Amino acid sequence: MKCTSILTSFLTLSFVIAFAQESTTPQGHTNQNKFRQLYNELATPNAYRTASGAPGPAYYQQQADYVMELTLNDDTQELFGDQTITYTNNSPEMLSYLWLQLDQNVRARDGQSFDRLDNGNDYYGTQRAVGPGFINAYILEEKFDGGFKIDLLQGADGVDLPYTVHQTMMRIDLPTSLASGTAISFRLKWHYNIPNRQFWDARSGYEYFKKDDNYAYFIAQFFPRMAVYNDVEGWQNQQFWGNGEFALPFGDYDVKITVPDDHIVESTGVLENRKAVYSSTMMKRFKEAKKSYDAPVFIVTQEEAEANEKSTPTGTKTWHFTAKNVRDFAFASSRKFIVDMMNVDVNGNDVMAVSVYPKEGNPLWEQWSTKTVASALKSYSRMTFDYPYHKAVSVHADDVGMEYPMICFNFGRPDESGYYSDRTKFGMIGVIIHEVGHNFFPMIVNSDERQWGWMDEGLNSFVQIIAEQDFGKSHPDAIPGMEHYPSDDMDPQNIVPYMSGDQDFIAPIMANPENVYQLGPNAYSKPATALNILRETVMGRELFDHAFKTFSQ
Repeated sequence: MKCTSILTSFLTLSFVIAFAQESTTPQGHTNQNKFRQLYNELATPNAYRTASGAPGPAYYQQQADYVMELTLNDDTQELFGDQTITYTNNSPEMLSYLWLQLDQNVRARDGQSFDRLDNGNDYYGTQRAVGPGFINAYILEEKFDGGFKIDLLQGADGVDLPYTVHQTMMRIDLPTSLASGTAISFRLKWHYNIPNRQFWDARSGYEYFKKDDNYAYFIAQFFPRMAVYNDVEGWQNQQFWGNGEFALPFGDYDVKITVPDDHIVESTGVLENRKAVYSSTMMKRFKEAKKSYDAPVFIVTQEEAEANEKSTPTGTKTWHFTAKNVRDFAFASSRKFIVDMMNVDVNGNDVMAVSVYPKEGNPLWEQWSTKTVASALKSYSRMTFDYPYHKAVSVHADDVGMEYPMICFNFGRPDESGYYSDRTKFGMIGVIIHEVGHNFFPMIVNSDERQWGWMDEGLNSFVQIIAEQDFGKSHPDAIPGMEHYPSDDMDPQNIVPYMSGDQDFIAPIMANPENVYQLGPNAYSKPATALNILRETVMGRELFDHAFKTFSQ
């Protein structure tokens, strides 16, 4: 009885958030009573999903397994892929076609999304001005085409499959419908030009370091990925415009990444050939890191990374990773990378906290990145469920924070003299906690980010606040002179200017992330603040934490 009341309160908050901002009743709308019962709002229970929200007896998930061979061309900044997808239809329906996501087509020359590229809206959803350099490179000189080039699409029998590309989505028409309980395998070969991540403000791409004439690559959304098919809406085939992120099925990955032989690679998954790609010195240090629970151990030092910057590759090296039951895959590669690791005890399970960064990130990154990863894993596991993967990797990539299973890209860079302000330090620690936290929401709790942004960003931002306070308590030397870690979304009064602003530019949190003006407050701050109020004031921590853990599990 108590559990039911707690969960009911938790659900009630979601709808209060959505409707509390309507200061006047729009014409044609009735019954805006904030205390009306929820029966008309809740989905009808069925065989797929029960009244509690848990899976019902007929619930299913589709499975998409990938075998990929990737080649990174460091001279031309191109990525080439040869992949086989095995798609298992666990639904009760016959499928006559399949939908795949082609997210890189957001930068295709012939695409229709120029005005909505993923550099088009900032954190608050404000359309940003495009400079003359961008116009010159994109429109006038036509230098860059970042879209997928599909070189081959064949079934397992070697026969070409018909397909249609519509902007960032691709439909494959099957010669024979895929029956329930059966699987289909098909092969795709593709390549594309990797974007300059800073120039395009892209979620993935490269950063060019002019001083030493080197590149660091942060590669994600880089392969044709299966779209979600479920009992709620069938195919989730909404276009990728930039703000709405990703909905993906789970599957197994077997990925071989060929790069210049002086590059260091980290990615989603288990490194299967560590002895082949690590030097004997790196292997020795890796074994030491597995025994270190208090401080990071360098696998590649800054001195070694700086020597690598001056090196010339003599050939290539292939890094082999596998991952079981994950919804996505990403990797980073560069000859500039410093690597450090430490072990984290997550309720009796060993997890490697890993940081990968160029010298430009120091001294900030070697001081705080891996310790932040370790602290975040413990906090999120306490609030939700035990972290299930064997590692969590934080990669230093200037400007944008972004998340994928087991690996995330994070900003926070000192100036050229090595100086960094408290703002830079807290910004880096906060974004690492946030992006590591996305392993829980939505990488494991697999919400549809393209449809419901707050279900991933708001829930994660809420736990981020708690994790930041935990970090401050366990690392007081990181916040000298402060009583608490300065969490921006911790104090409810900080949301007041947004909530009391022009109501024509405020949307309910249940709005699609492409249809809001101020995505940051809408999807991140407002739900995080409301959950914080519910925990600290309405329910109390004991009741709330039990409900939140139950919901997460």
